[in-house]
Amino acid sequence: MLEFCDTHCHLQFPQYRLNSEEVLERAIKAGVTLLITVGTNGADSQQAVDFASRHDHVWATVGLHPHHAKALALAKPSLTNLIKQPQVVAVGECGLDYYYNHSPKDEQLAVLEWQIELAIKNHLPIIFHIRDAYDDFWPIVDKYHIPKAVAHCFSAGSLELAEILKRGWYVGLNGIVTFSKDRGQLAAFKSVPLDKLLLETDAPYLTPPPLRGKVNEPKNVVTVAEFLSDLKGEPLEKIARVSTKNAQQLFGIK
Repeated sequence: MLEFCDTHCHLQFPQYRLNSEEVLERAIKAGVTLLITVGTNGADSQQAVDFASRHDHVWATVGLHPHHAKALALAKPSLTNLIKQPQVVAVGECGLDYYYNHSPKDEQLAVLEWQIELAIKNHLPIIFHIRDAYDDFWPIVDKYHIPKAVAHCFSAGSLELAEILKRGWYVGLNGIVTFSKDRGQLAAFKSVPLDKLLLETDAPYLTPPPLRGKVNEPKNVVTVAEFLSDLKGEPLEKIARVSTKNAQQLFGIK
């Protein structure tokens, strides 16, 4: 059986409407044998670590999503403590989101810098969330040396992809690739080098066809891989093998 890694899901979310134990069982049965459940605030980062600690196939990250940037003072002690847990393999997701602007830009920028410094101090990779904010993002990250990172949920174009690859980072692709009609996006997805490709679902969001409208789950990372296999003209076996190896290298998991 082919083995896959879902490098970005949120099984610990209290609002996740599926039974997480059953979801994990279905994922493993489908060949998704490595999963990373990603924190977005202090509370669900704790839940991510707790969930990972109970399952051999699961690791966790801790972070503050830009939507929650206003909560840094409350979340900082928790994140600082959680990052020492053995299940934690990255900081994030963190970044900038100007599409919704749930937090003021100045607070998003400050929280991003704090998390970059937290990751560097603890020698951990970073999961970046960037939406409609690349112009502000690059000057911030280029103040630091960030050797290991992934641009999660990549949905931009060739110019942004070139900047990500120039820094040696990975690119996370999910269900968006399966339903995007944007030719520029599809061209960028196709040109992501295999040695920089990570697969993800962002479950419970971004469910790929033909399951649109249903809650997403990690087993559907196989659907993403199948689509990319066709788009890139590469065997599914190669997509699975290389993307899983990339995840293991970036996050230090087995």
